[in-house]
Amino acid sequence: MIYLELFWSFFQVGLFSIGGGYAAMPLIQDQAVEIHPWLTMTGFADIMAIAEMTPGPIALNAATFVGIQVAGLPGALIATIGCIFPSCVIVMALAYMYYRFRGLSVMQGILAGLRPAVIAMIASAGISLLCMALYRQRTFPADLGSMDLIALAIFLMGFFVLRKWKPSPIKVMAGAAVAGVALYSIAA
Repeated sequence: MIYLELFWSFFQVGLFSIGGGYAAMPLIQDQAVEIHPWLTMTGFADIMAIAEMTPGPIALNAATFVGIQVAGLPGALIATIGCIFPSCVIVMALAYMYYRFRGLSVMQGILAGLRPAVIAMIASAGISLLCMALYRQRTFPADLGSMDLIALAIFLMGFFVLRKWKPSPIKVMAGAAVAGVALYSIAA
C-alpha cells in the first residue's frame, strides 16, 4: 500500500508541477508533510536543501529522497518513477501540439497565462523555505522578533553575494555551509 501511495503522490507532483522543481516544492510539501505525514516540516526543509544541492532536477531528487525515507530503495524507485512518468507523457504530447499549433494565438495565450501562476508557485515555496530557515516553522509567527539571527545573516550575505557578483550557486552554498558551521559553533 505504501508503494501505491508513493507512486500516486509523486505522480500528482509530476503531473501538476508546471514550472520545474521550485514550482513543485509546495506540491511535494503538501504530499509529504500534510496529506501523508511522512516527513516533518524540518525534515522536508532538509530534504529540499539536499535535493537542491545534488545534481539533477529538484523534484526528481526530492521524490527519490522522500521515497527512500519512507520505504527504502524500492520506495525511492517507485516515487521516482511516479514523478517522471507523467512528465514523459506530457512532454511528448506537448511537443507534438506545440510543433503543430505554435502559431495560434490560443497557444500564446495559454503560455502567457501560465507564467504568472508559475511565478506565484515559486514565490510561495520560497517564502515557506525562508520561514522555515528563519523561524523553524512554515509560516511567519506572530512574534517576528523570534527569528534565528545567524540564519538571517547567512541568508542576507548569500543574497547580497548572488546579486552583486553572480558567482556559481555552488560556491555560495559552500560558503553558507562554512559560515553556518563557524557561526553556530561560536554561538553554542
